[in-house]
Amino acid sequence: MPRHYPAGNPDAPLLVLGHGAGAGHEHPWMVRVAGGLASRGVQVLTFNFPYKDAGKSVPDPPSVLEAAFAGVWKGARARFAGGKSMGGRISSQAAARDLLEPAPAGLVFFGYPLHPPGKPAQRRDKHLPSVGAPMLFLHGSRDQFGSPEEMTQLVAGLGPTATLELIEGGDHSLVRPKTQDPKGAALEHAMDVAAKWMLEI
Repeated sequence: MPRHYPAGNPDAPLLVLGHGAGAGHEHPWMVRVAGGLASRGVQVLTFNFPYKDAGKSVPDPPSVLEAAFAGVWKGARARFAGGKSMGGRISSQAAARDLLEPAPAGLVFFGYPLHPPGKPAQRRDKHLPSVGAPMLFLHGSRDQFGSPEEMTQLVAGLGPTATLELIEGGDHSLVRPKTQDPKGAALEHAMDVAAKWMLEI
Protein backbone atom coordinates (compact mmCIF):
# COMPACT_ATOMS: atom_id res chain seq x y z
CA MET A 1 0.00 0.00 0.00
CA PRO A 2 1.21 3.55 -0.69
CA ARG A 3 2.31 5.54 2.33
CA HIS A 4 1.49 9.21 2.80
CA TYR A 5 3.80 11.55 4.71
CA PRO A 6 1.73 14.65 5.53
CA ALA A 7 3.24 18.10 5.91
CA GLY A 8 2.09 20.67 8.46
CA ASN A 9 0.05 22.46 5.83
CA PRO A 10 -2.66 20.19 4.33
CA ASP A 11 -2.46 22.24 1.12
CA ALA A 12 1.30 21.67 0.77
CA PRO A 13 2.52 20.37 -2.61
CA LEU A 14 2.69 16.59 -2.94
CA LEU A 15 5.62 14.60 -4.33
CA VAL A 16 5.17 11.03 -5.59
CA LEU A 17 8.53 9.42 -4.77
CA GLY A 18 9.56 6.13 -6.40
CA HIS A 19 12.07 3.80 -4.75
CA GLY A 20 15.34 2.48 -6.14
CA ALA A 21 15.83 -0.92 -7.76
CA GLY A 22 17.31 -2.66 -4.74
CA ALA A 23 14.85 -1.79 -1.97
CA GLY A 24 11.18 -0.96 -1.55
CA HIS A 25 9.54 2.11 -0.12
CA GLU A 26 9.88 0.96 3.49
CA HIS A 27 13.69 1.11 3.24
CA PRO A 28 15.19 3.43 5.90
CA TRP A 29 16.54 5.80 3.22
CA MET A 30 13.09 6.24 1.69
CA VAL A 31 11.46 6.71 5.08
CA ARG A 32 14.07 9.25 6.12
CA VAL A 33 13.83 11.30 2.94
CA ALA A 34 10.03 11.19 2.75
CA GLY A 35 9.73 12.20 6.39
CA GLY A 36 12.45 14.83 6.00
CA LEU A 37 10.72 16.44 3.05
CA ALA A 38 7.40 16.40 4.90
CA SER A 39 8.99 18.22 7.84
CA ARG A 40 10.23 20.81 5.34
CA GLY A 41 6.77 21.51 3.99
CA VAL A 42 6.34 19.02 1.12
CA GLN A 43 3.90 16.12 1.37
CA VAL A 44 5.26 12.81 0.06
CA LEU A 45 3.59 9.66 -1.23
CA THR A 46 5.70 6.49 -1.55
CA PHE A 47 4.76 3.08 -2.94
CA ASN A 48 6.19 -0.22 -4.09
CA PHE A 49 6.60 -1.18 -7.72
CA PRO A 50 4.85 -4.51 -8.52
CA TYR A 51 7.98 -6.69 -8.32
CA LYS A 52 8.63 -5.58 -4.76
CA ASP A 53 5.08 -6.33 -3.65
CA ALA A 54 5.48 -9.74 -5.29
CA GLY A 55 8.62 -10.41 -3.24
CA LYS A 56 10.92 -10.38 -6.26
CA SER A 57 14.36 -8.78 -6.52
CA VAL A 58 14.52 -8.17 -10.27
CA PRO A 59 12.65 -5.05 -11.44
CA ASP A 60 9.68 -5.33 -13.77
CA PRO A 61 10.03 -4.35 -17.47
CA PRO A 62 10.10 -0.58 -18.05
CA SER A 63 6.55 -0.47 -19.37
CA VAL A 64 5.25 -2.13 -16.18
CA LEU A 65 7.25 0.22 -13.95
CA GLU A 66 6.04 3.27 -15.87
CA ALA A 67 2.43 2.10 -15.72
CA ALA A 68 2.73 1.52 -11.97
CA PHE A 69 4.09 5.02 -11.41
CA ALA A 70 1.35 6.49 -13.60
CA GLY A 71 -1.29 4.53 -11.69
CA VAL A 72 -0.20 5.95 -8.36
CA TRP A 73 0.08 9.42 -9.88
CA LYS A 74 -3.43 9.27 -11.33
CA GLY A 75 -5.19 9.23 -7.98
CA ALA A 76 -2.70 11.24 -5.98
CA ARG A 77 -3.39 14.81 -7.12
CA ALA A 78 0.34 15.36 -6.86
CA ARG A 79 2.34 18.33 -8.07
CA PHE A 80 5.79 16.72 -8.31
CA ALA A 81 7.17 13.35 -9.44
CA GLY A 82 10.56 11.80 -8.81
CA GLY A 83 12.46 9.19 -6.92
CA LYS A 84 15.69 7.59 -5.83
CA SER A 85 17.81 6.19 -8.68
CA MET A 86 15.53 3.88 -10.71
CA GLY A 87 12.41 5.45 -9.24
CA GLY A 88 13.47 8.85 -10.52
CA ARG A 89 14.36 7.49 -13.95
CA ILE A 90 10.97 5.77 -14.25
CA SER A 91 9.18 8.97 -13.27
CA SER A 92 11.02 10.80 -16.04
CA GLN A 93 10.25 8.08 -18.60
CA ALA A 94 6.57 8.19 -17.67
CA ALA A 95 6.58 11.99 -17.93
CA ALA A 96 8.34 11.88 -21.31
CA ARG A 97 5.65 9.51 -22.61
CA ASP A 98 2.87 11.78 -21.27
CA LEU A 99 1.66 9.04 -18.93
CA LEU A 100 1.36 11.41 -15.96
CA GLU A 101 -1.98 13.22 -16.09
CA PRO A 102 -2.07 16.04 -15.26
CA ALA A 103 1.55 16.75 -16.15
CA PRO A 104 3.85 17.33 -13.15
CA ALA A 105 5.02 20.82 -12.29
CA GLY A 106 8.53 19.44 -11.80
CA LEU A 107 10.61 16.30 -11.34
CA VAL A 108 13.15 15.61 -8.58
CA PHE A 109 15.91 13.01 -8.94
CA PHE A 110 17.85 11.73 -5.94
CA GLY A 111 20.85 10.14 -7.66
CA TYR A 112 19.83 9.88 -11.31
CA PRO A 113 21.27 6.62 -12.76
CA LEU A 114 22.77 8.06 -15.94
CA HIS A 115 24.51 4.77 -16.74
CA PRO A 116 25.45 1.52 -14.96
CA PRO A 117 28.69 1.76 -12.93
CA GLY A 118 31.70 1.29 -15.20
CA LYS A 119 29.58 1.39 -18.37
CA PRO A 120 29.43 5.06 -19.43
CA ALA A 121 28.33 4.15 -22.97
CA GLN A 122 25.04 2.69 -21.71
CA ARG A 123 23.33 6.04 -21.23
CA ARG A 124 19.78 6.41 -19.92
CA ASP A 125 19.06 9.97 -20.95
CA LYS A 126 17.66 9.93 -24.50
CA HIS A 127 14.14 10.59 -23.25
CA LEU A 128 14.99 13.49 -20.94
CA PRO A 129 14.68 16.26 -23.58
CA SER A 130 11.06 15.13 -24.04
CA VAL A 131 10.23 15.93 -20.41
CA GLY A 132 8.45 19.26 -20.50
CA ALA A 133 8.66 20.02 -16.77
CA PRO A 134 11.57 21.57 -14.84
CA MET A 135 13.96 18.98 -13.40
CA LEU A 136 16.15 18.98 -10.29
CA PHE A 137 19.10 16.57 -10.20
CA LEU A 138 20.60 15.94 -6.74
CA HIS A 139 23.81 14.02 -7.36
CA GLY A 140 26.71 12.85 -5.22
CA SER A 141 30.22 13.66 -6.41
CA ARG A 142 31.21 10.00 -5.70
CA ASP A 143 28.20 8.54 -7.52
CA GLN A 144 29.38 5.77 -9.85
CA PHE A 145 26.20 6.03 -11.93
CA GLY A 146 27.34 9.39 -13.32
CA SER A 147 30.40 11.55 -12.72
CA PRO A 148 30.12 15.25 -11.84
CA GLU A 149 31.43 16.06 -15.31
CA GLU A 150 28.85 13.82 -17.02
CA MET A 151 26.01 15.25 -14.96
CA THR A 152 27.11 18.83 -15.50
CA GLN A 153 27.19 18.27 -19.26
CA LEU A 154 23.82 16.48 -19.21
CA VAL A 155 22.01 19.20 -17.26
CA ALA A 156 23.57 22.00 -19.30
CA GLY A 157 22.20 20.36 -22.45
CA LEU A 158 18.68 20.17 -21.04
CA GLY A 159 18.25 23.92 -20.91
CA PRO A 160 17.56 26.53 -18.24
CA THR A 161 14.75 24.63 -16.49
CA ALA A 162 17.11 21.80 -15.48
CA THR A 163 19.09 22.27 -12.26
CA LEU A 164 22.01 20.27 -10.83
CA GLU A 165 22.98 20.25 -7.16
CA LEU A 166 26.21 18.34 -6.61
CA ILE A 167 26.54 16.89 -3.12
CA GLU A 168 30.26 16.99 -2.37
CA GLY A 169 31.47 13.59 -1.17
CA GLY A 170 28.05 12.01 -1.60
CA ASP A 171 27.58 8.53 -3.02
CA HIS A 172 24.63 7.20 -5.07
CA SER A 173 22.44 7.70 -1.99
CA LEU A 174 23.81 11.23 -1.43
CA VAL A 175 25.59 10.01 1.69
CA ARG A 176 29.17 10.75 2.74
CA PRO A 177 31.29 8.24 4.69
CA LYS A 178 30.24 8.22 8.35
CA THR A 179 33.75 9.16 9.44
CA GLN A 180 33.38 12.41 7.49
CA ASP A 181 29.70 13.05 8.11
CA PRO A 182 28.45 11.16 11.18
CA LYS A 183 25.15 13.09 11.36
CA GLY A 184 24.28 12.74 7.68
CA ALA A 185 24.50 16.43 6.87
CA ALA A 186 24.97 15.73 3.15
CA LEU A 187 21.58 14.06 2.81
CA GLU A 188 19.99 16.74 4.99
CA HIS A 189 21.38 19.36 2.61
CA ALA A 190 19.94 17.49 -0.36
CA MET A 191 16.53 17.52 1.31
CA ASP A 192 16.86 21.24 2.04
CA VAL A 193 17.57 21.95 -1.63
CA ALA A 194 14.77 19.68 -2.87
CA ALA A 195 12.13 21.12 -0.57
CA LYS A 196 13.11 24.72 -1.33
CA TRP A 197 13.01 24.02 -5.07
CA MET A 198 9.55 22.46 -4.92
CA LEU A 199 8.11 25.20 -2.70
CA GLU A 200 9.38 27.93 -4.99
CA ILE A 201 8.17 26.54 -8.34
